[in-house]
Amino acid sequence: MTKSNSRLHFMDAIRAFAIIMMLQGHFVHSLLGDVYRDKNNLVYTIWEYFRGMTAPTFFTITGFIFTYLLLKQKITGLENPRVLKGVKRAIKVVFWGYLLRLSFYALFTGTVNASFFYVDVLQCIGTSLLLLTGIYLVLYRLNQTWFRNTVFGLGFFIFLFQPIYSSFILESLPQTVANYFTNKNGSIFTLLPWFGYVCFGSFMSTFFLKHGDCKRFYFCATIVLFFVGILLVFFSSPILMLWHSFTEVEIFKAVAYNNFLFIRLGNVCILFSLFILARDYLTNKIITKIGGRTLSIYIIHFFVLYGSWFGLGLSRFFYHSLSPIQVFVGALIFIVSICSLVLFYYKIEKKLKLGTYNLLDKTIQKTKIMSEFSGDLLSDIIRKFKNSRYIRR
Repeated sequence: MTKSNSRLHFMDAIRAFAIIMMLQGHFVHSLLGDVYRDKNNLVYTIWEYFRGMTAPTFFTITGFIFTYLLLKQKITGLENPRVLKGVKRAIKVVFWGYLLRLSFYALFTGTVNASFFYVDVLQCIGTSLLLLTGIYLVLYRLNQTWFRNTVFGLGFFIFLFQPIYSSFILESLPQTVANYFTNKNGSIFTLLPWFGYVCFGSFMSTFFLKHGDCKRFYFCATIVLFFVGILLVFFSSPILMLWHSFTEVEIFKAVAYNNFLFIRLGNVCILFSLFILARDYLTNKIITKIGGRTLSIYIIHFFVLYGSWFGLGLSRFFYHSLSPIQVFVGALIFIVSICSLVLFYYKIEKKLKLGTYNLLDKTIQKTKIMSEFSGDLLSDIIRKFKNSRYIRR
């Protein structure tokens, strides 16, 4: 196995892990009974902590993979094939983000449901990819160092200024636009701070591109990411307070008192280090396929769990009502079913599309034949009618 393939398996394995964590997290969060949501219960507390790692991991690996594939190309600028492909992918992701939140019931009553305009994970990811593409197009004429420093700086300052922009309401902006920057109107994921994780993932990928072929790079990357993760999880708050004591800048103190962003980034770094360490054992084709079909898995899970257009999902009938045993078994069935359904579809996709094409082609041909037959028959009837009138005269 080549190093390139190893890297790709490592990326897809993290993405597969993140989507599976998302599936079980959404299932348990939606269906577990309120009486079992005990903060003093060790099992629930551990589950809740690890669930909090899912979104940071997903945004970070998104920025990592997108930048890795973008900068890997020898062609730069607009000629880079990954630019157009990335823009199309981003628009598709944003489109599905809005489409999944559309209520057909509201449409039938002549309105659009308010939740349609909420910004969720797909809109946030798609817009983040567009922003990354824009940064690349501005800086590609310089070098990768400028790009690397820029995305790192953006990520750092987005995290650092979270106490300031978290209170923004942005009433002067159209609500559809404001929803990308504030959750005051109901948005679940906003560009700030989540674009910061995308930037840090992009930053990390530049080192894998530059040094990935070095003999001991993966060993060094594992060590560095692990210790950076430990530093962020256990020491980022004290460091921020130390900066505050030296500078008396209140923003450092505010971040230290609510330091979830840097701590979660530390969780992601530790997770990355573990996957890099085990990369040679993560080459299973199923893992790779699941990691490569995350959008489809997300779409199907949204329909099954939340009901999407019609609101007839599992959460409609079992919302906050299941016991831990029921949730545990149900989550396993849910994960296996959704992943199996998506993988089976892509397995027969070519045959399905070919069969659909042939069916449409046959239908069109039959329609043409029927149209020609009907036209000839109608012409014959008209001609006979005219002849009969002529004979009567």
